[in-house]
Amino acid sequence: MRRILKRSFLGLCGLVGAVIAAAPVAPVATAENACSEGALVSSIRLEGLEHTNARVVERELLNGAGKPYSSQDFEKEKLRLQDLDLFTEISASCEQASGEATSQTLVYRFKEIFRWIPAPAGKKTDRDGLMIGLALANLNVAGEDIRAEVQYRTSTDPFLDNNEYAFYASSPYMFGIPLGWNFEFLRTDSYDDIRNVDDDSWLVDLDLDYAVLKHFSILLTGAFRYLNFDGGRKLPEYGFGFDIDYRDRELDTRKGIYYEYMLTHVGSGEENYWEILNDARAYYPLGRFVTGATALFRYRPGDVERYDYYYHGGANTFRGHESDSLHLGVHEALLTLEERFVLMERHAASVWGINFFYGIQLVAGLDGSLLWDKGTPGWDDYEGAVYGGLHLVIPALDRIRFEVGYSPDKGEPVYYFGLFDKTTSARWRSR
Repeated sequence: MRRILKRSFLGLCGLVGAVIAAAPVAPVATAENACSEGALVSSIRLEGLEHTNARVVERELLNGAGKPYSSQDFEKEKLRLQDLDLFTEISASCEQASGEATSQTLVYRFKEIFRWIPAPAGKKTDRDGLMIGLALANLNVAGEDIRAEVQYRTSTDPFLDNNEYAFYASSPYMFGIPLGWNFEFLRTDSYDDIRNVDDDSWLVDLDLDYAVLKHFSILLTGAFRYLNFDGGRKLPEYGFGFDIDYRDRELDTRKGIYYEYMLTHVGSGEENYWEILNDARAYYPLGRFVTGATALFRYRPGDVERYDYYYHGGANTFRGHESDSLHLGVHEALLTLEERFVLMERHAASVWGINFFYGIQLVAGLDGSLLWDKGTPGWDDYEGAVYGGLHLVIPALDRIRFEVGYSPDKGEPVYYFGLFDKTTSARWRSR
């Protein structure tokens, strides 16, 4: 989860146009028949790594020199390599070692994704709507799978009224150990018309994710916010938790479960509360169909000010109505049951020398929303909706979502455009 940048980045117009215009290339390759199952791998060779250091690939491999070759392990390591979001194509073949009938050289071939992105930047939130601006991003700093980006964004409606200045950096490793980190600096100058407050604020945030075991990680977070109103408010945050991750892949998950627990303390003085977070997800495939069930629950004992209330409505929370000041609460639960049909599997493509990939999925599902302030929620706090749409799977953003939702309480369809999987954008939607 934390290997994905919290915010959207990339020139959306240019990228979407390139995806639509690109002619499909052969799908991501699998191990060729030249590799003999169970035969000893005498050595490994990596080809096509122009900007990526070899150790970034090697730490994800399951096959290796001195081991018998396993096509099953290759399929697993290919998913791990795709999760790095650095390559559009990954394939493997074998060359028989000279004079050795039972040993072979395993050759991995890669086609790297675009690295530098000087382009328009886009962000879509339920609060500010579509924001556009300029960005400079590097998806693979120093070849170490470090993503860094600076950007400026402004609202389109009303134009230039809401402004953001940001720097993001993240990586799944730190100094060669599996310590994922995500750093964010954000300056915001806008009016929050959902909570009816001026958002004149500064934010510095660092999240750490240490893989203690293969499927178990310890999570730490620390942040500081400065809100420039009522004489200025300083809001420190710190938290800890863990996650259990049995997903087959982090991006575009098809099978497995994920559970995360976080306990975070926020603020001091007038605003002072704890946040208890539970994030559960389960996926199961059947042919081209993928069934997913997700639940996000956040409970906040303590004193929570209105500028930090949760809202529901929009592509990132509840796809039954737009967000507004009538749908606010201290505590929240978001429930989703979704069916995805893989219309087109991931394809590699190249336009003007820029390598990328794309896939297309049809989706339909049910959204459930609970927002409440005190005590336990009741049926009066619950809303339900159905939705459907089309998802475009692409690098870095994971997916672009075009959806339409309908709630019986609202009585009319609502059309949405969103970035990232909803499970990601729901977590980081407040900014």
